[in-house]
Amino acid sequence: MNVAVIGVGGRGGSNLKKVSEENIVALCDVNAVNLGKAKQQHSKAKTFKDFRSLYDNLKEGEFDAVVVSTTEHTHAFATLPALQQKKHVYCEKPITRDVHEARIITQAAADAGVATQMGTQIHAGENYRRVVELVQSGAIGKVTEAHVWVSRAWGWQSPEDAKKNKDIVSTQERPKEAMTPPDTLDWDLWVGPAPFRPYNDVYFPGPKWYRWWDFGNGTMSDLGSHRNDLPFWALNLDAPLSIEAGGPPAHAEIAPASMWAKYEYGARGNMSPVSLTWHQGSEKPKIWHEKGIPQWANGTLFIGDKGMLLADYSKHLLLPEADFKDFQYPPQTIAKSPGHHEEWILACKTCSPTGSPFSYAGPLTEANHLGNVAFRAGKKLEWDAKNMKFPNAPDAEKYLGREYRKGWVLG
Repeated sequence: MNVAVIGVGGRGGSNLKKVSEENIVALCDVNAVNLGKAKQQHSKAKTFKDFRSLYDNLKEGEFDAVVVSTTEHTHAFATLPALQQKKHVYCEKPITRDVHEARIITQAAADAGVATQMGTQIHAGENYRRVVELVQSGAIGKVTEAHVWVSRAWGWQSPEDAKKNKDIVSTQERPKEAMTPPDTLDWDLWVGPAPFRPYNDVYFPGPKWYRWWDFGNGTMSDLGSHRNDLPFWALNLDAPLSIEAGGPPAHAEIAPASMWAKYEYGARGNMSPVSLTWHQGSEKPKIWHEKGIPQWANGTLFIGDKGMLLADYSKHLLLPEADFKDFQYPPQTIAKSPGHHEEWILACKTCSPTGSPFSYAGPLTEANHLGNVAFRAGKKLEWDAKNMKFPNAPDAEKYLGREYRKGWVLG
């Protein structure tokens, strides 16, 4: 299979390595250092600095699939042309910067009918499969409440808190100082469709950029892609009915280090209405603070009418433990994954399913972004998913998308 790889440094380098047994025909990166290292490994591949040039210059039969590992704010722009040409796509999480882009990419993938996969590698793990089977088999009864919490606290916070929380950079406002970009970096291309701003090392290298609303959506869209994936899968979630969020006062430019967001979902098939609450940084569920459950630093908690299920990436626990002492696990109904990247490669070649196709990852990405929208809007939002409207707060719709810089078009 002929593969073009867009973004080959950091996570992109890892993704490139995972698909390197295929025929790598093109490499693209705005950073010449990353591009040079990748070229050494794949000497026959064509190289590009601008992915728009890649799509303009590669001929129809030259490539079959694309791997996208750029910064979050250019994911949709690097992905959409491939889908429009009916090429298979693997895109790092989240697949888009905002709700508007997520809806476009989800629909484009459906129209293309190709193999897609979002880079939520933990989705392929055995532990998530066993948790999903437990929830969906009724092991803890009807689930009406779920919580997700992550200990990472990166984003807008005081310098003291940034030091305490081991943030990778501390900044409370947009820097006024303009720095000279590294000679190897095309800063204008890196900024891409976002409003232009001068280079400063609070943005680069990644993942410093992810706290800035212009370039990313903070921890919610980053770790939320992994962590909210589990309840999304286990509870068959899709579009929430409402979203509310809280934390420190919303900053105009920087995502918060700590926040919470609560989603309300209606009934789905034989599943009861359920609330899902995201807790980030210093925020934790009440039952965690009250020591009603083991105080894991990160976790997902499902609360049912017959018990609770606590899970992390690689472990899970049925609670109260005494009640499940003699519990017999349900049959394993979710097949073992050959690996997240391997799933996608196999799907490209055989039309087999992937675990996180855009038909699933798109709504998950939308939901994560909606948590940030509610946080920025500062009010509870009623969500009309079909029409992408907030009937009770139309002023919040400005956070669903944005206008792009001249020279950049998504479509």
